[in-house]
Amino acid sequence: MKKIIALGIIALSLAGTASAQVKPEEQIKYRQAGYSFMSWNMGKIKANLEGEYNTQQVQAAANAIAAIAGSGMGALYGPGTDKDIGEVKTRVKPEFFDPANGPDIGKIATNFNTAAAELAKVAAGGDKAAVQKAFGATGETCKACHDKYRME
Repeated sequence: MKKIIALGIIALSLAGTASAQVKPEEQIKYRQAGYSFMSWNMGKIKANLEGEYNTQQVQAAANAIAAIAGSGMGALYGPGTDKDIGEVKTRVKPEFFDPANGPDIGKIATNFNTAAAELAKVAAGGDKAAVQKAFGATGETCKACHDKYRME
């Protein structure tokens, strides 16, 4: 577990280097686009769980979520992305950028990546009940970050 947390912290610490190539306002736009795309795919899975279950649609959506979750989204939280920039608005709380919260954020990010990868793995098996459980776990990891670090 400590190894996973350490990897999450390392990923967040490398974010500053990778983000140097992208303007802060673009980082905000890109991360919002990534989260919007994941949300859309979560909606597709939810619709399948509540209605007619289509294994291929669920697999595709779960794979998209896992791919974005594992893509290094932490790089889009670089310096200057902690506040609105002109017309580009952010809902990330300032506490997210406090270095003292780094271990907590690393843990939350790692939990999300792990849950998203597990969702994709379970979706590949086609078991609706297992997908329901993994879907719930993935949603809880989203909520964990929103509850602490996202403004309404």
